[in-house]
Amino acid sequence: GDYVEKSGSIMLRKPNGSPQPLQASTYLAMTRDALRGPRLIGMVLLRGEWQATYHARPEIFSTGTVGQMVHVEELSDGRFNVVLRGVRTFTVVEELPARRLYREARVVWRDEGTEPLSPLVRVALLDLVDRCLERLGRQPPDPVAPDRGVDGLALVNFFAQHLDIDPLEKQALLEEASTPARAARLIDVLEFRLQDVARAGPAPHGRAH
Repeated sequence: GDYVEKSGSIMLRKPNGSPQPLQASTYLAMTRDALRGPRLIGMVLLRGEWQATYHARPEIFSTGTVGQMVHVEELSDGRFNVVLRGVRTFTVVEELPARRLYREARVVWRDEGTEPLSPLVRVALLDLVDRCLERLGRQPPDPVAPDRGVDGLALVNFFAQHLDIDPLEKQALLEEASTPARAARLIDVLEFRLQDVARAGPAPHGRAH
């Protein structure tokens, strides 16, 4: 997926074009350092009630993603606008002692496998997405969902990013070791969401996140 750093904060670019702030703190220093190398930045989710202990280095999930800076614009006040393109997932082997404003770790790439998504699972996933959006009164994500002929991993990752799913559920999807396993978990999440919507009643019309 695409991320944008704006005004010193890493932000997720929502389908409607409005950035969603993730966390503003040490990203200027990290961006400057990454620009001196292969332009890669690793991202992990913080565990628990991290807001209360953010500056005390709260625990992290061991599975994260690497994004490559594909567009960088330095502003006149020293801030950056940065677009990150998701590259690959990794596992944290060891977090390094604090020596910079941002946190560093030694990581290894994860093998996500090459097992394809079966046609039946693909159809079931697309059907669930359509039903969820219809029940929620939402329009499809923008940009338009990828062509149905794209590979299974890209399809699953697209919906995992663009649908309104709890961050911990997204983390669980990320940790799945294969495309079929990730698709199966996403289907479970969407089925539970449909049940919740059925109990709560219809929602106002809008656009999917």
